[in-house]
Amino acid sequence: MRVCVVGAGGREHALAAGLARTAEVVCTPGNPGIAAVAECVELAPEAVDADLYVIGPEVPLVDGLADRLRASGRTVLGPGADGARLEGSKAWMKGVLVEAGVPTAGHAVFGPEDVAAAVAWLGDRPGPWVVKTDGLAAGKGVLVTDSREEAVDDVRAKLSGAVFAGAGRVVVIEEGLTGPELSVLALCDGRRAIALPAAQDFKRVGDGDAGPNTGGMGAYSPVPVAGDDVVAEVMERAVAPTLAALRRRGVDYRGILYAGLMLTPEGLRVLEYNVRFGDPEAEVVVPRIDDDLAAWLHGAASGALPAGAPAVSSDACVTVVMAAGGYPVAPRTGAVISGIDAAGALPGVDVFHAGTARIDGCPVVAGGRVLAVTGRGPDLAIARSRAYAGVGRIRFDGAHFRTDIAQQEVSRT
Repeated sequence: MRVCVVGAGGREHALAAGLARTAEVVCTPGNPGIAAVAECVELAPEAVDADLYVIGPEVPLVDGLADRLRASGRTVLGPGADGARLEGSKAWMKGVLVEAGVPTAGHAVFGPEDVAAAVAWLGDRPGPWVVKTDGLAAGKGVLVTDSREEAVDDVRAKLSGAVFAGAGRVVVIEEGLTGPELSVLALCDGRRAIALPAAQDFKRVGDGDAGPNTGGMGAYSPVPVAGDDVVAEVMERAVAPTLAALRRRGVDYRGILYAGLMLTPEGLRVLEYNVRFGDPEAEVVVPRIDDDLAAWLHGAASGALPAGAPAVSSDACVTVVMAAGGYPVAPRTGAVISGIDAAGALPGVDVFHAGTARIDGCPVVAGGRVLAVTGRGPDLAIARSRAYAGVGRIRFDGAHFRTDIAQQEVSRT
């Protein structure tokens, strides 16, 4: 099978590496790390000949790339623009959740003419508050705060278009919830869905969940609090009714449905849906799939998932994101990177390129999140140790990373 992976980040590197175990992989446009496991081409996906197309990032999905490929007879893993609205519009997604009876946080939606009403809504409820841009914001459009003043300022800035431009001219304001967060990625063929290994990610830039939200600074899998019973509940109470609601709206959803959840004292709550593999969740989920990944993804894309579920390794994975100086506010690019090969040579360590380029034969920083260093081992403690050993081999000016990925979970064992 020949598989075309669309994208250029760490998620796509992890997917290309997993698919390359059983398939021929071509990636557009790819990156220097992906080039080691797949052919990278500077072509539009429509110009690539393949048996299966796996679309990595959310932007082309929201823009209808899957629709255009399917219109030309291609087999595609990824929803059309109609299903991609689950991520492209948080307000629309909340409407689907309500229709489907999926438990979620109390919320309200406000547009640019509703500033006074939004401020009043904040005043009528105790904090913490969560303010989200309606549109795509690369994982950075969410404010979680205990300060009403900060929440009001954020609402005003977003609704005015001063930040996030059009993506923020509509906001969803939610009640703050407490409890462990969880990511469950379900592989869907339009009617049936199966759960892939659960993961937990870390959105804030700094240790102890300090600082602004990012696209993700690390992740781990498995998640001890998410046993088979919890995952089964997520599939029954969230994923299945969501797919049913989408079908009622005429949406044939074939791809990854990523449920971002919180396990509150009152039960599970869906915080958001993404419509693709998470990043950096893919860097810990894909390496644990001990099966023919290409066959499973092709089955979902064809509308006929195989029976059962893919085999999953008992190993644990921990990934640590190394970010560029100034990330997430103003990443500085161009720094030369050393030590990637030395890190990748360590036992149980894989280095996934997320934001790199190659200039004069040398890898350089080309994005905010630069590398995702994944450690694998028989338990989370060993996987975490290996990930940080890999991080310790890599150097570039301005590099920063969280030092507490999976630390709390490891300390409990």
